[in-house]
Amino acid sequence: MQLPIKNAIKQCQKYLDTDLKDNLSQAKISVQLCSLALAFALVASGVIILFRLLLQWFNDYTQTQELDFTGNFGDWRVLLPLLGALLIWVVAILGSKRYKRMGIAYVMQRMRLHYGKIPLQSAPGQFFQALFALATNFSVGREGPAIHLGAVSASVMAEKFNLPDNSVRIMCASGIAAGIAATFNAPLAAVIFVFEVVLREYKVHYFFPIMLSAICGAVSSQLVFGNIHEYDQIGVISIPLSQYPILLVCGVTLGCIAALFNHSLLKVTATGQSWPLIYRLLLAGTITTIIGLFLPQALGSGDLAIDHAISDNPSLWLLVGLLVGKIIATIAAIGLGIPGGIIGPLFGIGALIGSILAIVSAFFFPSITPYVGLYTIIGMTAMMGVCLSAPLAALVALLELTNNAAIILPAMFVTIPAFLIAHQAFNTKSLFYKQMEIMGLDYKISSVKLGLQKKGVRALMDKRFVIVRNNDELLLEVLKRAQGRSVLTQNQAGEMEMLQLELQVVDDMSTLTRHPITGLVDTCTLKEVYDVLSRERRGEVFIYQRTVENVVGVISWAMLQKEINSGQI
Repeated sequence: MQLPIKNAIKQCQKYLDTDLKDNLSQAKISVQLCSLALAFALVASGVIILFRLLLQWFNDYTQTQELDFTGNFGDWRVLLPLLGALLIWVVAILGSKRYKRMGIAYVMQRMRLHYGKIPLQSAPGQFFQALFALATNFSVGREGPAIHLGAVSASVMAEKFNLPDNSVRIMCASGIAAGIAATFNAPLAAVIFVFEVVLREYKVHYFFPIMLSAICGAVSSQLVFGNIHEYDQIGVISIPLSQYPILLVCGVTLGCIAALFNHSLLKVTATGQSWPLIYRLLLAGTITTIIGLFLPQALGSGDLAIDHAISDNPSLWLLVGLLVGKIIATIAAIGLGIPGGIIGPLFGIGALIGSILAIVSAFFFPSITPYVGLYTIIGMTAMMGVCLSAPLAALVALLELTNNAAIILPAMFVTIPAFLIAHQAFNTKSLFYKQMEIMGLDYKISSVKLGLQKKGVRALMDKRFVIVRNNDELLLEVLKRAQGRSVLTQNQAGEMEMLQLELQVVDDMSTLTRHPITGLVDTCTLKEVYDVLSRERRGEVFIYQRTVENVVGVISWAMLQKEINSGQI
């Protein structure tokens, strides 16, 4: 009975070590890739659902989303930001200094240069710090922890299964999509965000794993919280073409405000980098507390600001005050290191700007009055699209969150001039990439290396090779009979060497030569092969599985060059 079980285990292990890895090393779609992405997405979705449930419990206890404590110094909730700052600091000092990096910019850098491999030790810090930041009313969004925790969950699982690095990157992207979809119930927006912001490239074999993961995240969210579209209560009416010139002016205004916001946030981020963490957190808590005393609606992820922006007959001056307060609270929180996302606050800021523009325009053109809801959505779309350099992701996100296709044309019409003004006139760049530069995170990589990351070494390696004992006469005989196969041997120091026959010009004699050869584990990609061989633009590397003694293939510089020149990279 035990023998069949042992054979089954061996066959399963062989499949995982050979057939599955060979399949995943290819830059192509496969059932195995999709199945693994779906399995890992379940784990990522579970983590995000747990995070949302805990946050919901905190909010039910504090009731900061329902009650107004304006000017009430005796209300204990006024001091929540200061308490949150202390809790975040405690979590930070309890965690390892090696794993203090977190957030979207950090995840993007790891995706770019390290295949999305994020240390598991960074997850608890991100989980609890972001939980405390959101529960204590800081002006941060939920997508920050969703992206980081989704990426960690998927990438750690992929590494545990010892998957090839090129597929680890896909698993990480899939985990991010699952996290975003589980947070906002917006699967298509999650897919577009991953491609437009995180990966910044489109590959066909990425689509299905990421789409399946986003579906998994959305279904998980719907099973627990219901099929809710967060902004479907905003009344959106199709606007006539005659009012599009006014929208054009609004687009220019939004572009200027977005550029100013980006510049201010990055300035504060750069200034605070050299300050001790406790000083930054307490300053952010103090500023948020002061704003909360007078304008509590400006705090939180942005929902309260949006509610006021779409309320019946809102006061123009109250909206202006909320806008200023929301911008300051967001810059203080994000710029001074409070963990959390930026999209939620951008939605709040954009909604307030859109509502203000609608009210001001209605003074001169009363026919605009019924379209305040549409202006609010347009403001949200433009702010996210411009600040994050992600116009398509912003449009799709608001399309799903409002569940109303009437926003598409006017939102596109406004986002284009806003984007051009911000990026051409004010040289505005994506917040995430500028944050990486400020934090000293290198993210630049050549297009050749980026292409080589897509394919694992098992997809190219030559499995036709010979390993012989270290005996010169035997080596020479084996080399002559190798018939083009690579011949390897191990020297006295235990290093692997490549054997070659070189023809002497003087006496036409063949001599045996040896040269050291570097080994790479079979989970590496062709980028690592390129890094080793491009120094001298010749030679070979051997590929091993689990241990150096278990050689499974050889890749030469000529093979790599042929792959690059084939146009498949």
